[in-house]
Parts: sequence; structure tokens; C-alpha cells
Amino acid sequence: MTVGSAPPTPAAPGTDPARPPLAPGGAPLLGHAWNLLRDPLGFLTRLRDGGDVVRLRLGPRTAYAVCDPELVATLLKSPDFLVGGPLWETMGVLLGKGVATSNGPLHRRQRRAIQPAFRMDRIHAYATVMEEEARAMAARWTDGQTVDIAAEVFRTATRVVARSVLHIESVDERADRLSAALHTVFEGLYRRMILSFGPLYRLPTPANRRFENALADLHRLVDEIIAERRASGSNPGDLLGALLDDRDENGETVNEQEVHDQVVSLVVAGAENVAKTLTWVFQLLAEHPEQERRLHAEVESVTEGEPVAFGHLKELAYMRNLLTESMRIRPAVWILTRLAVVDTTLGGYRIPAGSDIVYSPLAMQRDPRAFTDHLTFDPDRWLPERAADVTPAAHAPFSVGNRKCPGDHFSMAELALILGTVVARWRLVPTPETDGSPRIGITLQPRRALLRVEARQGS
Repeated sequence: MTVGSAPPTPAAPGTDPARPPLAPGGAPLLGHAWNLLRDPLGFLTRLRDGGDVVRLRLGPRTAYAVCDPELVATLLKSPDFLVGGPLWETMGVLLGKGVATSNGPLHRRQRRAIQPAFRMDRIHAYATVMEEEARAMAARWTDGQTVDIAAEVFRTATRVVARSVLHIESVDERADRLSAALHTVFEGLYRRMILSFGPLYRLPTPANRRFENALADLHRLVDEIIAERRASGSNPGDLLGALLDDRDENGETVNEQEVHDQVVSLVVAGAENVAKTLTWVFQLLAEHPEQERRLHAEVESVTEGEPVAFGHLKELAYMRNLLTESMRIRPAVWILTRLAVVDTTLGGYRIPAGSDIVYSPLAMQRDPRAFTDHLTFDPDRWLPERAADVTPAAHAPFSVGNRKCPGDHFSMAELALILGTVVARWRLVPTPETDGSPRIGITLQPRRALLRVEARQGS
């Protein structure tokens, strides 16, 4: 039996699966969608008090929230549940039928097409671009300047994915357009996920117009990128070239829409998720000067004053632990959904076919049953002698099974190179305008990550 085909947890022998309990709270008409709009992080975290699986009412829909990390691991490995549900239905307007949203044979073929681009031997080549872009960002700042760190790292992450795996050099103006478009789209997508009232989003309100304009601009950008490559007639052996040459199950070149959707999926994953993670890392370091001091000391010791490079990463143990802990306590991806495709059970509860399943990586990663001092930012919890006590299922930032992110090593190298480059040269400190509380969207980031950069002596 493979990891991708583990069975769901059966009910006890001789018993009929029970219906999960209804979560407390809710409001007329909106149901628990009101809780997810008003206080989503607190609501999802408190759900564990009602049981391992609880029912939610999201407007006219019923969903099932899975709150136990081991049950979430079962959910992700079971063929009874596919990528689907409110999140992925909503994300479909952005991602289409790319590798992030597809299932079954289509997903397997798409994954095979992109997997070679993320082999470990390719990461070393990409690292040159990562180093260049990290150093260019750090060089733009001046001592005492206040920077919008979210905008800075998004632009850098966009340029990295564009120049490395897609070989697009003309990204300056496009990076800024992508950043603005994705910011607007992701905020609008969250409202559409929670409140599944389609007619509301066809009204010509200012918010709806902003969303539609940003979404259209994002798709135009991707079409421009693909058209330029086709017009050039070149194929430098990169991921975009592999997508353009991909064949379907009949041996035919895949259609233009699938290529488009694949590129969108890769840009979103490579820019949005990496940028949000880095924004949280810098915000956390600004709030925890002792951890920032330890990280800088390690970088200085390993690099001996040289620019941080890919070859240094294996020696930066504290940095790896700090990144892991940042992704635990402040994950960019905080809510995910699945769809039950057959009548099944989970944790002894009955789950009807067609049911929406909701789970929260943030709630799992802040579960006191899985993590001691669960609300404390403590990179040392990932030291080998302490990490053995962590429930493995409670922290899988790149997912598991056949949905595991194929770009996990790429992302970790990028995160480390950008972080190390900045920390070696700058200290980031909060300003009166800084607001580290989470801003809710499909992904999470600090509400206002405005940090002052202070030059380190000798930099």
C-alpha cells in the first residue's frame, strides 16, 4: 500500500458511524460563515474543543472540520478525499486546472511534467538567481529607511520564480503588476470561499470591480509570458519549455489553457507562498531580537563575512530551525479543504459523499496537545533532541503523500538565501506603523509589515 492510498479510519466493529457534532455558535442564514468572517483564526483553533470532527454550516452548505492532526494525515492520504471543496472551487477562477487543483490521471501527468524542474541537481543552478535577487533587494535599502517588507519580498520572490524555472528576464514591471494583482485577488477569494453566494459577486460594486480587474490583469500577464516564449521559438530546457512540449494521454500537445493554468499555479506557489512566509519571518525577527541576534551570529560564523551562498546552507542549522518554527507558528497557508468522493468514515464519524472537508494547518500547528508552549516562538524546539517529541502529523508545511509540494527544496533554499542575505547586512526593527496582527485572506500576512532597516557595522 502506498502513502497515497492509506484507508480512512474505520468505525469500531459492530457499530454504525455517528454523525459528527455540530460546532457551537453560528448566525442565522450565514451559519458558521459568520465566525469565519469575524474571527476565523480563533474560531478554527477553538473547534478542537468540540471534538476531532465537527460539522459546520457555511451559508447553505454543510462542511466537516477535522481538528485532530492524525486524522488530517489520514484525510490527506486517503483516496476517499480529493482536492476540492470551498477553497479549491474558489481558487479555480485563479488556478484553473493546473497541478494545484487537478486530481487523478490529470494531476499525475501534470506533476510528472514539472517534477524534473525541481530535482536537487537543478536547485543548485537556480541558487545563482536566488542569490542575485536577494542581494539586489538588500542593496536597494538605505540605513534608517522604512520598508514595506511584504512588498519587497513579494517582488523578489516573483523575480526568482520568473528568472529561474521560467527563464523570463523581462520581469521588472511585471513583478510589480503581479504583486498588486495577486494582493487584490487573494483578499477577494477569501470572501468568496466563506460566502458561497454567487449572485453577490456579479454586482458592479467597487470591491467586485477591483477583483475582476486584478484577476483579468493577472491572466493577461501570464498570456504575455507564454506568447513571448512561443514567438521567440527558443527552448532553454526550462520548466516553461517542458510545459509547452507536454503531451496528454493521447500523445497530443496539451492545449493552451492547460499551459496557462500550469504557469499560474507555479507563479502563485512560487511567489505568493514564499513571500508570505518571508514576511512573517522578518516580522517575527523584529519582534524577537534575541533570536535575530543568534541568527546573525550563526550567519557571520559560517560565512566569515562573505555573501551568503548556496554552499553555506547545510551549515546554517539555527536558520533551518528558525524557518521551520516560523512556518509552524505563522503559516502562510492557514485553511485548506478537501471533498469526499464516496460515502466514508473519518475518526469513526460518517462522512457522506459530496461533503466539504475543512482543516486548518494553523490550528494544528498551535495545538497544545502536539507542541509544548504552543504559542511561543521557539526555534530550538526543532533541535534533534527535542524535535523527536513533536507529533509529526501536526506540522507538514509542504503537505504529504501525492500532494506534497514538488518545489519544497526550491522554496527552502530560496527562503534561506534571502533571509541570510538580509540578516548579514541589516537589522529590521518595528516602527510605530508596524502592525503584526494577521491580515486575513486565502493566505496570511502581517497587517502592516513596515520595518526600519538599520545597517550592521561594517556592512
